Amino acid sequence: MYKSFFIIAVFLPFILLSCQQQKTPENQPTMQDWQWRGEHRDGIYNETGLLKEWPADGPELLWSYEGLGDGHTSVAISNEKIYVTGMREDSLLLLYVFDMAGNKLAEKEIGKEWNKNWNGTRSSVCINDGKLYIFSALGELYCLDEATLNTVWTKNILTDFDGRNLEFGMAENPLIVGDKIFMTPGGIVNNMIALNKNTGELIWTSPGLGATSAYCSPQLITGYDVPIIVTNFLTHIIGFNADTGEMLWSYPQESKYGVHPNTLLYDDGKIFSSVCGGAGAMLLRLSDDGRSVELAWKNEMDNEKGGYVKVGDCVYGTGDDNRAFFCIDWQTGETKYREREIAPGPVIAADGMIYCYDEPGKVYLIAPNPERLEVVSSFDVPLGTNQHWAHPVIYDGVLYIRHGDALMAYQIKNKEK
Repeated sequence: MYKSFFIIAVFLPFILLSCQQQKTPENQPTMQDWQWRGEHRDGIYNETGLLKEWPADGPELLWSYEGLGDGHTSVAISNEKIYVTGMREDSLLLLYVFDMAGNKLAEKEIGKEWNKNWNGTRSSVCINDGKLYIFSALGELYCLDEATLNTVWTKNILTDFDGRNLEFGMAENPLIVGDKIFMTPGGIVNNMIALNKNTGELIWTSPGLGATSAYCSPQLITGYDVPIIVTNFLTHIIGFNADTGEMLWSYPQESKYGVHPNTLLYDDGKIFSSVCGGAGAMLLRLSDDGRSVELAWKNEMDNEKGGYVKVGDCVYGTGDDNRAFFCIDWQTGETKYREREIAPGPVIAADGMIYCYDEPGKVYLIAPNPERLEVVSSFDVPLGTNQHWAHPVIYDGVLYIRHGDALMAYQIKNKEK
């Protein structure tokens, strides 16, 4: 059932984690080297010198690769290598490694992957401190040595921690902070857990509210009495003490489809969430100590799996049931406009521009404008299979688009003369 589905990656999640080299101040916890949806999981990529307009037929296609198999995961990049996963016809999860020119360096069999519906990989590769972390929709978490690709440890967060899988499979992009890797088994006892990133051993577990997870990826919030891990479960948004697992607060947000695939957006003491299935969007305001929240406003935008970005004083994203591109005032929740020109799709931003990759397979370059939708350029994705769900990634002036079994790299930076 399409409405219930995605995530992905979380994706879009689902699948995606998707992603910049982390630059963390000395007084903040160290997060992973490669991050899902940018340095702060907010869809913003710290790039400069990008094109403000594309040629009529789109930016230059530097290279492409076909043959990844089924999947919706985004790329991850470390040490001038590109990592992405896919699933073969025999339901085997594969890791692909490319150099920056698109040459395949390695292909490694990892384990079994999801083949029950919307087949393929969901969660993007996490990279931290010389290790790769790969999470399958079947709940298996693999830790690999980045240099050798040998397995360091594995855990199944469903079977090892009495978790409950979802109708469309797990789609979480694991979050690593310091020595902890945070996951949401969604069990009655082990609702959220923290594992040692080096060994896979359990550090803490929290019962939360006992609700199942909801395809989304956790977010880190700092600057309060304790560091906070916040994420969506089936019925509530919950904040946990990242050090101990103590549940700090919860706030109800339900969807009739049971799908909350988007990583929560945090800025300036406020948390933004948008889900499909009639729940719409809302902004929560954290207390001064971070130990409670209150509702600031609600909005109609029902984003299913595409994420959203805050540029200036507005949130930009797409709705699912209401199938439109939205601009929402961050302070008041007012819909500045909703335009049906662009269908649902993942949204990211970089260098003052917005990028939307919609479900029909078109990529848009949009100038942020609180008064009207301002599409500057667009192009059709020429390769790939099945759904256009993977979140785009921007790295070193290159836009990476994954469409099913195809990966494409586009030059979106002014070339040096």
